Amino acid sequence: MELGLKGKSVIVTGGASNIGRGIVHCFAREGMNIMIADLDDGQAKKVADEAKALGSKASVVKTDVTNYDAVEAMVKKTIDEFGAVDILVNNVGWDLQQLFIDTNTDFWDKIIAINYRSVLNCSKAVLGHMIERNSGVILSTGSDAGRIGEFREAVYGGTKGAVIAFTKAVSREVGRYNVRLNVVCPGVTIPQSEDEYGDDSGWKLSRGFFTEEVMAKVVKAYPLRRLGTSEDIGNAMVFLASDAANFITGQTLSVSGGYSMM
Repeated sequence: MELGLKGKSVIVTGGASNIGRGIVHCFAREGMNIMIADLDDGQAKKVADEAKALGSKASVVKTDVTNYDAVEAMVKKTIDEFGAVDILVNNVGWDLQQLFIDTNTDFWDKIIAINYRSVLNCSKAVLGHMIERNSGVILSTGSDAGRIGEFREAVYGGTKGAVIAFTKAVSREVGRYNVRLNVVCPGVTIPQSEDEYGDDSGWKLSRGFFTEEVMAKVVKAYPLRRLGTSEDIGNAMVFLASDAANFITGQTLSVSGGYSMM
């Protein structure tokens, strides 16, 4: 199948760690020009080198995606370096699992800024460019927590539900300009080693939660009896970004081993 991605340009936010790293690797195998936008520029540079070894061009721009001015500068850098933004992947995400009653307003603000405001910022920053070119794809990393609700993820799940609704609404607005938007919802996707994430990753805080006992219980909840990998998500992103998916927009795809059965 001809995917038509070779030589196209993609921005991957949060591309330095875990799922983002897997997405970068999958796009790199298609011979794309990749801009990794991440606060952890040290880890991002390692992933950029990995992408180059797989046959792509890759650059890094340190970006706080919760800050619109920083996002605009990141998009400008991408266009200056690669000539266009063909695809945006809104992948940045963060959570710390806890009961809603135990959260506070500072926590809410952080979760909303990282998981939802970042999507608004990045999407707004590229849409004018895509509309002018009459071509573009915006993909966002959602979560099954935003589709079905999930224990200890009330605020996070709310932001992912917002990303899904936002994607549907904007896909209706910009479809006439040949701009497509879709969401990919991972299940539990755990890094296999510390090489897969940097010091700023949320996995530094949450990795200890996933003991062997917890992992065994989680796996039993998945019909395919395994957890997903970052490249499971990346492969879905590659398909939805490609010409093979040019009649798919406004959709939400769970890549979670059948966990949600949506």
